[in-house]
Formats: sequence, C-alpha cells, structure tokens
Amino acid sequence: MKPIHLTLVCHARTEAQRVGRFALDDEPLRDPSAPLSTTARCLSAPELRARQTAEGLSATVDEGLRDCDLGEWKGLLLKQLDEDALQAWLSDPHATPHGGESIAALCERVATWMDSALLPGQWLAITHPFVIRAAMLHALAAPLASFHRIDVPPLAEVRFSHGGQWRLQLA
Repeated sequence: MKPIHLTLVCHARTEAQRVGRFALDDEPLRDPSAPLSTTARCLSAPELRARQTAEGLSATVDEGLRDCDLGEWKGLLLKQLDEDALQAWLSDPHATPHGGESIAALCERVATWMDSALLPGQWLAITHPFVIRAAMLHALAAPLASFHRIDVPPLAEVRFSHGGQWRLQLA
C-alpha cells in the first residue's frame, strides 16, 4: 500500500488573529504571505483567508478543510463573549454556546476527512488552526481535552503520514 503524505499549512495572518477575535468567513489576509510552492497536490479550505494563502498553488477547494463554525461568535472579540459561555466552551468539547459546531463535532469531521478524502501520494492543504489541531488529535489519538492546548501560528506547517495509521511527522 502506497503511503499518504499530508502537510497542513495554516493560513497567513489575519486582522482577527492580530486583535483576538473570531474570524468571519470572508476574512481577508492582513499580511499576504510570500507565495508557497510545492510539487504536491494542493487543497484549500473554502474561506477567503485560506484561498488567498493558497494563491499560485492551483489548489482545489475542499469543504472538509473548512474552519469550525463558531455561529454567533463569528467576528466577535474574545473579551466581548459572555465569560460563562466561553468557559463552558473551553472546558466541554461538546458545548456549543455559540450555536455553531462543537469542538467534538469538528474533530470528528476532520478525522473522517483524513481517513477518507485522500489518495496515496503527496498532499499540501491550506486550512485553519482549529482544523490543524483536530488533525493532530486524530493522528495522536489524543483526548479532546487537549484541543485548546495546541497553538498553531500563521503559516505553521504540520506533517502527517499514513501507511495503515496516521502518524505525526516532525521536521
């Protein structure tokens, strides 16, 4: 069986990341990055910030890479959120005080995508910090409680391989 090699790249920096608020779906990049290059097959999450980061790669938009749906919290600063609702969300991966997708549902969606969407070969996908966190948990079979303990900065790259099971590869 030929292996799958997957590199997930976090989109470039946005204003939302700079000021500490949840992004809108059409959030543009604050600082466009230098063009990425690769010989791998390329995918991009559907949101504008991911597509802008993927410019020049001939990336195919893949809905499986979309960001977590934060419902009513989209566009809000963290300090604008109800403290109890934020604490519930941070402590319970099944909570949805924002009316969107739970962390548990996101992790399940990303795991399903990783296990079924890719053919053997080299892949590069531009996506979001939450999706990359979920992929790391899946590869490591880590508990959902670990989700908020991972920081994924703009343009971070995380590599995985699959030849029977997912493995996290450190460069």
